[in-house]
Amino acid sequence: MTAYEPPGAPGAAAPYDAVVLAGGAARRLGGADKPGVRVGGRPLLDRVLAACATATTTVVVAEPRTTVRPVRWAREEPPGGGPLAALDAGLRRTSAEDVVVLSADLPFLDEGTVGRLLDTLRGSDGPRGPGHPEGVLLSDPDGRDQPLVAAYRAGALRRELAALAAAHGGLTGLPLRRLTAALDLTRISDPVASFDCDTWDDIAAARARIREHGHVLDEWISAVKNELGIDLDVDTGVLLDLARDAAHGVARPAAPLTTFLVGYAAARAGGGPEAVAEAARKAGALALRWADEDTPGDTPGVVPGPGSGAEPGSHAPTPSGAEPGSDAAPDA
Repeated sequence: MTAYEPPGAPGAAAPYDAVVLAGGAARRLGGADKPGVRVGGRPLLDRVLAACATATTTVVVAEPRTTVRPVRWAREEPPGGGPLAALDAGLRRTSAEDVVVLSADLPFLDEGTVGRLLDTLRGSDGPRGPGHPEGVLLSDPDGRDQPLVAAYRAGALRRELAALAAAHGGLTGLPLRRLTAALDLTRISDPVASFDCDTWDDIAAARARIREHGHVLDEWISAVKNELGIDLDVDTGVLLDLARDAAHGVARPAAPLTTFLVGYAAARAGGGPEAVAEAARKAGALALRWADEDTPGDTPGVVPGPGSGAEPGSHAPTPSGAEPGSDAAPDA
């Protein structure tokens, strides 16, 4: 997986850090462990961590748990002190100029949305260009701000958090709007990525959407890679074409077995997308050759049998006693 690159700067990494707030009480879920609730076979927290996988440093503010990739852990003081206290605790463990701030309940967030937030934050004139906002956040379909699906200038966050702490004797219990009201913000709309899971109805809706035809295959592949600890981007279209050719040209059970063998061969060759593509190419060519053997007239020295559909002019044997090309049956 490559580092996030802004448009106009090919090959140049654009570092950012991420802070994920995952320590809420989840009262509307009856106190359930919301970051661990599975949607599409993956915990909500892991789905969010995949969306910010290119961050230089990712800090999760919560009690430590097993996650899909290594992260740093932080905890607000006192625990349960609210989102501003949690954000401050996470921010203290970051160093990049730009920071993505996320909640742990965003089932449809992806790297593309994170990249869009960062692009907008940095502006078309570069990371510190004219008119550069202090933060960019998503708004939901009703126009409400989502400050925990956002990218911010870390310096602006630190400045305003310090001012709030000085004015109120700390950050415990303060709402996020106290922070966002003091920042120069830009909003962008994304009704899908801004969808968060606050209730069990939200969880049910997210699970149903993932199982729709247009989403289920990508979601399944992501879930399998997550479960197996695989971080490999391959052309799934190539593998699907191979499975189709094996199923149609050989036999239906050949499809899963062939794709398994391709994966095994790619692993022995060192792994990576190129190894998968080369193994798939070889297996695909074999499947086509196998299927071609069933085509009449394609194999030298083999004569098509009766009813084979041999083309006119072919040298099929004639019945005994009949002239070539005649329709007469031999005398009894």
